[in-house]
Amino acid sequence: MSVIGTKMVCDSKTARQIFDEVMANPARTKFGFGEKLAIVNVDFQNAYTRIDRYKTAYETDPRQIEHTNTISRLARAKGMPVIWTHVAYVEDASDAGVWGTRTNTPDSLQNIKYESDRHAFDERCEIDPADTIYTKRMPSAFFETPLQSLLVWHKVDTVVITGGSTSGCIRATAVDSLSRGYRTIVPIETCADKHESYHFANLTDLQLKYADVEPVQTVIDWLEAR
Repeated sequence: MSVIGTKMVCDSKTARQIFDEVMANPARTKFGFGEKLAIVNVDFQNAYTRIDRYKTAYETDPRQIEHTNTISRLARAKGMPVIWTHVAYVEDASDAGVWGTRTNTPDSLQNIKYESDRHAFDERCEIDPADTIYTKRMPSAFFETPLQSLLVWHKVDTVVITGGSTSGCIRATAVDSLSRGYRTIVPIETCADKHESYHFANLTDLQLKYADVEPVQTVIDWLEAR
């Protein structure tokens, strides 16, 4: 029996057009929600959200933080954990590893220092004292943080991931989430990236392989129905 493969598709469609086609497919399959979710809000720190201050920041949906606050507030009210991560490194950046070696400018990743304005969470984020905060050093929120243990303790089976960047830390966290057996959901309006192409190409790939990419209203509706 012969197996026939396919060549890589090359056409003039934009990443956004391909994403819209994938999302409009009536046969789109989903992992769905389980019984208990956690909201993992990735890197809502000034270095990446304050486009008025830093050239490393980006904005896709101007209501991104508002939507993230909404689902975090609803999850909290239902007794479901809310986690926030941000990135920072020690003074000599020795904990940034190879990831931090490409550049060494004031805007470089390795120069996000503890207690700096770039490390600080965006003041628009509604972070509750009961929420969990982790400083991470690599793309995934799971890598060398206690996140996995926290989710096990709370008997979580579904992870909702927000933040940025879609092509970097969101994707890495989503792949790790699925790899650990969690139903993984990425609300579209709560993610951001530098360029439309990166953003929608990665949302497409996440939907096809690793996560349910859904409108944020889907998460709101699920939480309100609990």
